[in-house]
Amino acid sequence: MDDEKHIYSTNGNQPNFVLVDKDKREPETGWQDGFSYGYGQPEGTAAQPKKRKKGRFRRFVAVVLIVLLSGTAGFIGGIAGFNYAAKDLVGLGGGDRIVINPADHVNTAEAVAAKVIPSVVGISTTKEVVRENIFGMRWGELVPGVGTGFIVHEDGYILTNSHVVDDGSAKTIIVQLTDGRELKGTVLWSDASLDLAIVKVDATNLTPAELGDSDSVNIGAYAVAIGNPFGLAFDRSVTQGVISGLNRTIDVGNGAQTVTMEGLIQTDASINAGNSGGPLLNSKGQVIGINSAKAVSGEGLGFAIPINTAKPIMEEVIKTGTFRKAFIGIEGSNVELYLQYYPDENLGTKTGVIVGRVYEGAPADLAGIQVRDVIVGLDNKKVETMEQLTKLLFSYKPGDEVTISLYRNAERIEVPLRLGTSPD
Repeated sequence: MDDEKHIYSTNGNQPNFVLVDKDKREPETGWQDGFSYGYGQPEGTAAQPKKRKKGRFRRFVAVVLIVLLSGTAGFIGGIAGFNYAAKDLVGLGGGDRIVINPADHVNTAEAVAAKVIPSVVGISTTKEVVRENIFGMRWGELVPGVGTGFIVHEDGYILTNSHVVDDGSAKTIIVQLTDGRELKGTVLWSDASLDLAIVKVDATNLTPAELGDSDSVNIGAYAVAIGNPFGLAFDRSVTQGVISGLNRTIDVGNGAQTVTMEGLIQTDASINAGNSGGPLLNSKGQVIGINSAKAVSGEGLGFAIPINTAKPIMEEVIKTGTFRKAFIGIEGSNVELYLQYYPDENLGTKTGVIVGRVYEGAPADLAGIQVRDVIVGLDNKKVETMEQLTKLLFSYKPGDEVTISLYRNAERIEVPLRLGTSPD
């Protein structure tokens, strides 16, 4: 259909990112207006900030994923964490049963460290990279990387970032536990759009981290980050700070694609290469986020994925061994982008997802959703972008009955829909 091609060609002709060779890139000042998102690769990338209309402008800074790649990162002076072992605070109890009630002689960081460090793991990976020289000769090379994860179930289930395990395609995965054991890891599920992954090791009676409620986090609240900055030589380092901001949006890319990450928690707790996948914690030692990215053009700008995003996924993977993603059956584009090209068109709304394609036989097709409909809500939850709609669907299961709020010919209507199972 002409309408379908019309909508999508405009998006494709206006890329919002540029590729940057890390070995040839300009001095650091050149990163101030963009984002970089390494996906654990040695080649760096940067993305330019999207143009925003007045009143909806979001300030962007350069951001990198914080998985450490061997030979691509060095120690940055002035930033250090402190390791505390559970044995240092015997009076508080052991493992995940610790209840934190800080006294004058025990500060909160010490208590959080004693409680959570047994749950934090190192994740070492290798991935195969194809190199090519100026003569066109190609060869394969195994590139090592190091990230962080944390135990979410005593039977060996570990939560981390998708980019830590190369979006599920890492050639080898080795998980290092606090007791010194090194176990082979297997990716049960990963999703690059959420940047989350679940890894399984063959072990029992592990110490799972206690999960908190990221929806109840407030700006200014105490925060602790634990991870493996600059590799396992600094494993399980502890840094502290505060929650600096909520619901942050950043664009990151790996050269092949650009991903918009929304709803992130911002913290000034020091985060560095190798911290990817580690826990961001509150003053009770509860996980409230998964550390994922940091600014490269400034200090004290780290970003974490809220733990509540991961909870329904973890629960299903632990229960069934996999995760079935709910599916509407459309392709769409952000209304805000569409209106940049057609500012005089009346869609009935300035935000939402304009439908460019409806898959035949999919739930959207069966519900009567049409090309050029504009989706603005899902069960009374506001939808302003395609990224928001995708994220919301992770909290539903195939077969759930939902109500889609949309505009058709600038008139708002409600459409009942039964979710299907995503084919990918």
